[in-house]
Amino acid sequence: MEFEPGWGRDLPGKLAELWPKDENGEFVVPARLIGCTQMDMGDAIVESLLDSAEIPHFKRYPHYGGFGNLMLGMSAEGVDIYVPETLLEDAQTLLEGDAVNDEEL
Repeated sequence: MEFEPGWGRDLPGKLAELWPKDENGEFVVPARLIGCTQMDMGDAIVESLLDSAEIPHFKRYPHYGGFGNLMLGMSAEGVDIYVPETLLEDAQTLLEGDAVNDEEL
């Protein structure tokens, strides 16, 4: 998948400033982190976790999900969340949580 600045409402802007670049100065390719439903606010929770770790991300609606999101406030088809390929492992680790720290709470 080719990353084109223009995906997401934050480009150009905050997302473009935060998104890492490779050694050639090109944007790092995005990688799909997770597919979420919007009915249980799963996407909002994942976005909050990524924001807290300062991992840039954007959402992409499959098929006509963006239209459903516009009309109904949520997409029945869900939403995919993408992060930079170089930060994918960190984002996956963040979503898995740390059992040691969870027990300490």
